[in-house]
Amino acid sequence: MANRTSEQALEKVIRILEEQLAHSNQQNEQLTNQVEKLTQQVQHLTKMLFGSRSEKSKYNVPEGQGSLFEEEENPFPLSEQTEEQSQQVVSYTVVRKASKRKRNDHFQEGVETEVIHHHPDQLTCACCNLQLTEIGGTIVREEAEFAPAQLKRIQHMEHAYECLHCKADLSTPSKIVRGKAPQPVIQRSLAGPSVLAKVLSDKFTLYLPLYRQVKEWARYGLQTNDKNLSNWVINASNQWLTPLYRRMIELALNRTILHVDETTSQVIHRSDGKPASSKAYNWVYKTVPCQGPPLVIFQHSLSRAKEVLKNFLSGFKGIVICDGYSAYGDIEGISFANCWAHVRRYWLKADSKNGRMGVDYCNRLYQLERKFRTMRPSKRRRMRKKYSKPILDDFFKWIENGHFYGKNAIATAAEYTLKRKEALQRFLHDGRIEIDNNPAENAIRPNVIGRKNWLFSVSEAGAQANAICLSLSETAKLHGIDFYAYLKKIFTDLPTMSIQQQSERLDSFLPWSPEIQESCKLR
Repeated sequence: MANRTSEQALEKVIRILEEQLAHSNQQNEQLTNQVEKLTQQVQHLTKMLFGSRSEKSKYNVPEGQGSLFEEEENPFPLSEQTEEQSQQVVSYTVVRKASKRKRNDHFQEGVETEVIHHHPDQLTCACCNLQLTEIGGTIVREEAEFAPAQLKRIQHMEHAYECLHCKADLSTPSKIVRGKAPQPVIQRSLAGPSVLAKVLSDKFTLYLPLYRQVKEWARYGLQTNDKNLSNWVINASNQWLTPLYRRMIELALNRTILHVDETTSQVIHRSDGKPASSKAYNWVYKTVPCQGPPLVIFQHSLSRAKEVLKNFLSGFKGIVICDGYSAYGDIEGISFANCWAHVRRYWLKADSKNGRMGVDYCNRLYQLERKFRTMRPSKRRRMRKKYSKPILDDFFKWIENGHFYGKNAIATAAEYTLKRKEALQRFLHDGRIEIDNNPAENAIRPNVIGRKNWLFSVSEAGAQANAICLSLSETAKLHGIDFYAYLKKIFTDLPTMSIQQQSERLDSFLPWSPEIQESCKLR
């Protein structure tokens, strides 16, 4: 009996020890995974802090690439950078691209030329005192001269006339006629078309904040403040630019392919009751060149929710090219094509043998895309089916057989890729679809640069005005239009037109119209 009791006690001790051992093993495994994850994070952050920002791969360089000092243009341009990423960093890249020799400064065609002649002080011969004869001249140098802008006060005076003969005849009612001044851009404001055009152009092409423009206007002789300038931007946008903006949205939604992306902004006085430190968002929509004149549309929103995208794309039927954000998906009538540049970045973060293999698969796809870039959409689709699809099949098969589990960078990259398998293959079936969403990311950069200078919008009206102006500015840039000349024409011509009754005339004020191309084209 005693032996049996001792055996039971011994078995109990053994069970307790086994449970403790299993618990310890589980803790060790968790700690090992945590250490691995933290080590990868430290490596990634160290690379971000001290390493190269370029996404150009240094692994598996294909044969026949050419000299190391004559690298091809990087096919993976960086996406939108944060303020921290914009700082200068130390790069440890040994082989650098040889810098191309820059052209000397030169004048554009059409610049007015003034010749200053320099003659000798003495025009008589020092030997015989006879008059000297000119035998030629030499241009010894050219230099640029800048004439500062000049501000004028324009007073519109309406003159009244009457017929004195009819006035003397008491049986005939006297008639008075009066000259009619053109309608102002903004009622009861000093801002004329050229002033408004310069304010908006400096803000949305030079990214010059309004409070800095105040000092510049004071130097020209106009005393104002940033609040007045802000009201000018809002009023001009609401009254004259909004009809063009809505027309551009209508045309964009009639297309069947759109690039979409979003970035943060800040609004101080929000209508949703959230604090000023909460994030607002600017969405960007860009059309593809093969479907007509390219368009860039910015949309301000306080939210990043799917409803924002769904409401904006109401009536749109087609394909949206985007990143892997969860809002992009499950919208009736819309198919989503995901971005391979984002996939590549995930594998690039996993700085290991498997990570390099994942990057290599992506590089092979991009090498093919460079060859297909100039092909017609139909031919590009056929070539993708023939050459790109086998690479994709091998890539997904490799991931599925790799058994990448855990919370490390490799497992994250594998999960991100497999989760979007269908959307990542959509570019195979339509030659008009780009392999990545870089066009949208490049289009949204002006908003990021502006955000860094403007910092925030005081009101939602100001944020919406920014979106409208950026839409027109970036679309005008795509069509080679001088944004200042374009705005000046809009603010001069539209107030004299009845836009509500002549909405069809708006198309003649879009950046690609022949009239705008003729009068506002950059030199």
